Amino acid sequence: MKLARLCLSLLALVLFASAADTPPPAPDWAMNATIIEACSCPMFCQCFFAGKPAEHTHNGHAEHYCLGNIAYHVNRGTWGATKLDGVKFWMTGDLGADFSKGVAEWGIVTFDPSVTKEQRDGVLAILPKIYPLKWKSLSIGKDAPIEWNATKSAAVAKLDGGKAAEIELAAVQGMTSDPVTITNLRYVAAPRNDGFNLMPNKIEAYHLGEKAFEFRGTNGFTVTIDINSKDVM
Repeated sequence: MKLARLCLSLLALVLFASAADTPPPAPDWAMNATIIEACSCPMFCQCFFAGKPAEHTHNGHAEHYCLGNIAYHVNRGTWGATKLDGVKFWMTGDLGADFSKGVAEWGIVTFDPSVTKEQRDGVLAILPKIYPLKWKSLSIGKDAPIEWNATKSAAVAKLDGGKAAEIELAAVQGMTSDPVTITNLRYVAAPRNDGFNLMPNKIEAYHLGEKAFEFRGTNGFTVTIDINSKDVM
């Protein structure tokens, strides 16, 4: 009897320890956000149709990469009880030579100083659901103000007044005053969007450190995506 009680006590301790080590389940979440995006690929970025970026030639040497900037403005969103409405953040990175196996080269996420810790936690938990990639290097940049403005005819985003990064897009003239739009194309893993408004960049650049780059006249677009926790269950 004593041995049985001891076994039950030990089992209870093991179960309690296991429960204590188990992280709580993620809360329900949702994000509807408009993106200003530009990259080094020609219009329209072949990364949406292939497993490797466009080829670039430098000094007779050909290589594949997709160096880009993505400026986010969350229209509405939640992470549990935390509202994400109005959150602005920036992503800079390189998809590398071949991301067909789900591995990308490097990425940096930067938040506007107004974003709270709870909001950051939510954004950082949601981003892998939109971009299901394993990054060789992924870091959080130093907070910097984000300017963000998008219309039917143009889009401009600046990180730290353009000193850290910048995107400037101008819409392709269509048959009407509306921008030329690609529809029925998935934005990475987000299941819904309102269409890609094609806007080649006047400039897309990242100005900090050894990873700095600058391109003009290459790919650019705006798109509003929508995703929630029920989509990835």
